[in-house]
Amino acid sequence: MIPVNVVTGFLGSGKTTLLREVLARPEFSDTAVIVNEFGEVGLDHILLEEVEEGVLLLDSGCLCCTIRSDLQETLKALYDRAAAGAIPRFSRVVVETTGLADPAPIVSTIAAEPVLRNHFRIGNIICTVEAVAGHATLRDQPEAAKQVSVADRILLTKCDLAEEGAIAEVEAELHRLNPFAEIWRTTGQGFNADVLFREDLGDAERRATEVARWLEKAHTLGHHHIEDSHTNSFVLRYEHPIDWTAFGVWLTMLLHAHGEKVIRVKGILNLRESETPVVIQGVQHVVHPPMHLTHWPDADRSSRIVFITRDVEEAAIRSSLRRFLAAVRPADSEAAA
Repeated sequence: MIPVNVVTGFLGSGKTTLLREVLARPEFSDTAVIVNEFGEVGLDHILLEEVEEGVLLLDSGCLCCTIRSDLQETLKALYDRAAAGAIPRFSRVVVETTGLADPAPIVSTIAAEPVLRNHFRIGNIICTVEAVAGHATLRDQPEAAKQVSVADRILLTKCDLAEEGAIAEVEAELHRLNPFAEIWRTTGQGFNADVLFREDLGDAERRATEVARWLEKAHTLGHHHIEDSHTNSFVLRYEHPIDWTAFGVWLTMLLHAHGEKVIRVKGILNLRESETPVVIQGVQHVVHPPMHLTHWPDADRSSRIVFITRDVEEAAIRSSLRRFLAAVRPADSEAAA
């Protein structure tokens, strides 16, 4: 399965600078980058040839193409042409969104389209945030706050232009909006590209490490309400093995009723039907296929589900899960803690 990494971020936050550096690196020679316009990325210094209309081969070996009609058709065309030998094969895709775009529809496109999900999977959602004006942007622009909330990785850009106090203020706001995303700083070059683009939950070798990372953060997380933003982050915990069917019905109904408001959900489940833990994660309406781990990433064997929501109360989600699980096994009437 080819991972599709999404680069999002508000206008002027540094997405193009990030892409230029990735496109120039030989270690990313097996990468296909999809952008809205070639000119916006500025490829003159790394352009090798045009292998076909709208698809460029770069000195580094990367492919770069523009979105022709929609993302679905672009991904299908890239895959078919690589399979036919018309363009070099690639092992990852990076998609840049526009500055005002919600990245969730990209996730939905890949998860819901049958042909795409046979060949592609979602990798990391990477959000760029400017260190200088980031705090004001997050305060005044709901789109920017949403982009941060759905991210797996956050890259704080232009750190060479901001005072340490301003950077710390932005980082504190990022932690409040998304307590589970890793935050990295950059001055425009030299960032950790591996952790941004290569290391993700879908990588079988890194799943346990990735889950352990966000469970460690969840362990210290109580209830976080972002003042004036209607955003909450919280953890539901259930001590007993739970029924997969009941949980699946509950999550489906929750997302059907409140999908736009359930910004992120991640969880590790102790299921009656499985001897090993199962990881779930979703973005709004879209839930990724569940993934089995070979072992527990820590000593805790409880089910833990972490949420980032907007205008949905924690108490409502907690009580509905309790009712579903108790209905399957009434003896297990303990609340999800």
